[in-house]
Amino acid sequence: MLQNDLRQFNKVESVAIFGSTGFIGKQTLDVIRRCGDINVFALTCDTNVDVLINQIEEFKPKLVCINDESKLDYLKSQLSKKLSPSEFSATKILTGLDGLIEIAIDKNYDTAVCAIVGMIGLQPTIAAISSKKNIALANKESLVCAGEIINDLLIENGVSLFPIDSEHSAIKQCLAGEDESKIDKIILTCSGGPFYGMKREQLREIDPVKALQHPIWSMGKKITIDSSTLVNKGLEVLEAKWLFHKEVDDIQVVIQRGSIIHSMVSFIDGSVKAQLSVPSMNIPIEYALYGIDRRDIGAEKLDFNSIGNISFDIPDTNTFKGLSLAYAVGKKPLLYSTIYNSANEEAVNLFLDGKISFLQISDFIEEALKDASLISAVNERNNTIENILLTEKETRAFVNNLIA
Repeated sequence: MLQNDLRQFNKVESVAIFGSTGFIGKQTLDVIRRCGDINVFALTCDTNVDVLINQIEEFKPKLVCINDESKLDYLKSQLSKKLSPSEFSATKILTGLDGLIEIAIDKNYDTAVCAIVGMIGLQPTIAAISSKKNIALANKESLVCAGEIINDLLIENGVSLFPIDSEHSAIKQCLAGEDESKIDKIILTCSGGPFYGMKREQLREIDPVKALQHPIWSMGKKITIDSSTLVNKGLEVLEAKWLFHKEVDDIQVVIQRGSIIHSMVSFIDGSVKAQLSVPSMNIPIEYALYGIDRRDIGAEKLDFNSIGNISFDIPDTNTFKGLSLAYAVGKKPLLYSTIYNSANEEAVNLFLDGKISFLQISDFIEEALKDASLISAVNERNNTIENILLTEKETRAFVNNLIA
């Protein structure tokens, strides 16, 4: 049996939401608002202070953290106007990575919702697990770059990790009550992104405006760009490897354009289980928080009379080579995944800033994975958080040097 896969032995009572002003953070608060039985102990954000202020006014968290210290005075001045003196004095405001870590290790909540995008979410996630918090994870970079370390820490601290990604949540639901040794294959579905069916020549003039127009999902900028390159699906393959203890060759990706089937599991007897729903992140968030104690969260229900055909296709990994690179990385030592992820993060930033082309995102990932100095370095390193962060720093520098 998968550990605590039914979420019935560790009910969520109080949460800290890391990245509360982002897409997943907002949706998590929407689920909590609708269900009404989970306390919000802490909220954190990067720079979106005005949204955070409204969240603080509504949920009255005890701890708050902003990454952008330059906005601290503004946050305090606005909160002093919106909260009563007793509420304001009861709200402790922290800043930066140290603030995130302080929240992660606090003893007064039981579940950390890790929704910070990017590698900055790794250290708070590790700290929360080490402080015996259960994890509801949307920060895929943590598992991609430190999956082996995180799995060991989960066992060592006797806590569980529940995925928020719709695909991994779907797999988790398919595996409820199943014996994981009977899995034949994990099948991740993929919408195909906004450029499904296009070839490389057609993608040469793609700009950020076009790449941010996902046909189905509403997401943050970084994840939307990752979806358009299929790197997001590559990251999900690497996540699934650690979440479900499978080799990447046992994880298949198929295109399902309507995003009705969110993922499937094939078993050794030939049976296949799938999880279906309308495209809504509130559903996997609700499952991460409540498990089989399902709640009515106002999500639209599927109407099978109007769906029509559900069809599948094979991803074009020649055009969208970020996905094939992930499969290659998944067969190598863990630090190769850090190169893959960090090169992508930096390349996406450069693309959004108009400094590189759309196709150069995956090209830069490939170049980083071929660089002799990076590869030589990671082959000499053990899997530690310090080495992950060092490899990230070196990879980002390498990618930036490509345009220098």
